[in-house]
Amino acid sequence: MAAINDPTYDPSHMKSMILPTALKALLPSTFHARCEGARFPKNERIFLTGEKPEWMFYVISGEITLERTGLQGEPVVLQRTRQGFVSEASLKSAKYHCDALAIVDTTVVKIPIRDLSAELERDPAFASRWIGMLNGEVRRLRLHCERLSMKSVKDRVLHLINTEGQDGSYAATTGLKSLAGELGITHEALYRTLAALEKANVIRREDGVLSMVRA
Repeated sequence: MAAINDPTYDPSHMKSMILPTALKALLPSTFHARCEGARFPKNERIFLTGEKPEWMFYVISGEITLERTGLQGEPVVLQRTRQGFVSEASLKSAKYHCDALAIVDTTVVKIPIRDLSAELERDPAFASRWIGMLNGEVRRLRLHCERLSMKSVKDRVLHLINTEGQDGSYAATTGLKSLAGELGITHEALYRTLAALEKANVIRREDGVLSMVRA
């Protein structure tokens, strides 16, 4: 379930806020007032591995990654979210199993997990909408796994534009270095590939948007 930038959303009033359209449609109307807004500056940890989950987070703008520490001490990115939910798996968990990091300045909606869990048990219609949202996330993750299995950087880039973009255009709002991480490649390899695709008149780049060139 992707977020939609809503002109009625006012980030200057973070505690009592009008929810973005997609989230407002998902949650029961009686639940809206329990949500809060928050901002996290670049490189701030939103939660840490082992902490008790109190909130679920819905990204309005910016980007959050879920990370664990690899065998050599390096960060391993499990999920990147620019718009939509973070930490859905924490709903029935006693603790967070990874860290959440704001990659850029990020605005979120905070949803109380205990209240959310109780509402899902109480309201069958809401539970059905929630399952539909999770099914959408599964489809998105399958596409992501399919993309990472591709050998060619070119194929990964074109797959991303065609599956994650809208009308043949994909907005790389957090920059090409972040996009390279999402594609599982170095930023140098991404730059070279984009330059080659532009030269071949396959794509064009303008203001951070990658667009397919229509025949």
